[in-house]
Order: sequence, then C-alpha cells, then structure tokens
Amino acid sequence: MLSAKSLFQEILDNDESFRLFCSIAASGETQGGWENARIAALVPPSERALAPKITRHGADEDKHGRIFNALLKKRGLEPVPVPPETDYTMLLERHGIGLAHDKLKSDQPLTVQDIVTYLAHSRVTEQRASEQMELLRKHFADHPDIGRAVRMISGDEDNHLAYCHEELLRYAAQGHGRAIQRTLRECALAEIRIYRDVSLAVMDHMGRILGWSRPRAAVLAAGIHAVYAWERLAGWRRMVSLEMPQRRDALGGPATSAPEFA
Repeated sequence: MLSAKSLFQEILDNDESFRLFCSIAASGETQGGWENARIAALVPPSERALAPKITRHGADEDKHGRIFNALLKKRGLEPVPVPPETDYTMLLERHGIGLAHDKLKSDQPLTVQDIVTYLAHSRVTEQRASEQMELLRKHFADHPDIGRAVRMISGDEDNHLAYCHEELLRYAAQGHGRAIQRTLRECALAEIRIYRDVSLAVMDHMGRILGWSRPRAAVLAAGIHAVYAWERLAGWRRMVSLEMPQRRDALGGPATSAPEFA
C-alpha cells in the first residue's frame, strides 16, 4: 500500500535516496540559517529588541543543517550536490519570497517593512516546515536512527511558527495589518506552486534512484498535483491566518545544541 510512511521508509532504507534527501534538507536549513543571521545583523535600530529572536531562528536552522549532515555521517555517507530544481530555498528567493540576497549581503540596515515582509514570508514557509515535520514525527518519532532528530527539529519548527504568529500580530496592532495580509496571500500562492514543482522534481529523482515503475511514479505525481489543486482552491488560507499561539515567546531563549549521533 502506498502511504507517506511507506514512501519515506523506502527512501530511508536506501543509501542513495537517503543521501539525496538529507543533502537537500541540510542545504535548505543551512541557507535559512545564513539568511536569518544576516537579517538579525541588519535589523533597523527601532527593532533591535527582535534581533535575538531572529538570531535564535537562524541558529536553529543552522543546527538542523548540522543534524542532517550528522545523519549522513552516521551511515558513512557524504552529501551530494543539490539538483537546482529541488532547491526549495533557492527557488523561493528567486521568485521573490523572502528578502533578496543582494539586500542581505549589503551593510545597509533593513526597514521596518522589510522585517514585516520577512516575518510574513517566514509564517508561510514555517507552516510548511511544521506540517512536514509533524508528519515525520507521527510515523518516525521512535525510529532508532532518526527519531531523536525528527523530534528535535519538529519542536523547533513549531516554535518558529509560533514566533511568526506572535510577532506578526504585534506588527498588525501597530498598523501593518493590511500590508501583512497582502504579503501573506501573495507568498502563500507562490509557495504552494514552488512546493508542487519541487515535490515533483524530488519524486522524479527518488524514482530513478529507487527504480519506481512508470505507473507508480504517475500515481505519486497525480497525488502531488491533487494536493496543489486543493491548496490552490482553499488550502492556502491556512497559511495566512494569524492567531495568538499558546506557546508565547517561543524564541525567547538560547538555541538548543544539536544532539550527537554515535
């Protein structure tokens, strides 16, 4: 039976597919760590109180990259180059989701609107990350090899999503509500399209590595298209709502360290 659990178990059991999965994940997390670190360094003076939380966000993402690389090392595997069509983070930036890298590489302070835009984009992408890790936690939280990593990363992603909700609500109360809602909607509609394209590309690579039959690959592709159709119709709305999280000040402390994988 084809299910999310059986699909990921197949990827997990094969060294080459697992190597590609971890390489893609590590690259995206490391890129996110760099982006947040630069945003924290360029926060405008009026928003300096937010800088430690942005720094914590970046440190968490960088930690996740190290965790995925550690999982590879544990199995005696080296990372592989990430195929461009599977690079979710790069494609988001190319399509204007998140702050432009040219801006982050300069020494010019960001504006308040830049920070609001960053938080709105993060709210959308962290929704995706939280849901993906929740799915892995549901099926693999007790797995002897990846369970501890899945639990830690999932908890961090939930914290990141809570932080985005809380900070965006704070900015909305300061008069940025209309800009926040416009940015959230634009970002969500772009993200679901990019997520569909990246998912198709990843499944294509995994199918060639694992020798999937054409009918099986077609079924998986149809499933990805069906998810996109639902998200395009209504599912995107879950990415744009804002509510005060139960977990307040989720990034108010120092980042936790990555676990050791012997």
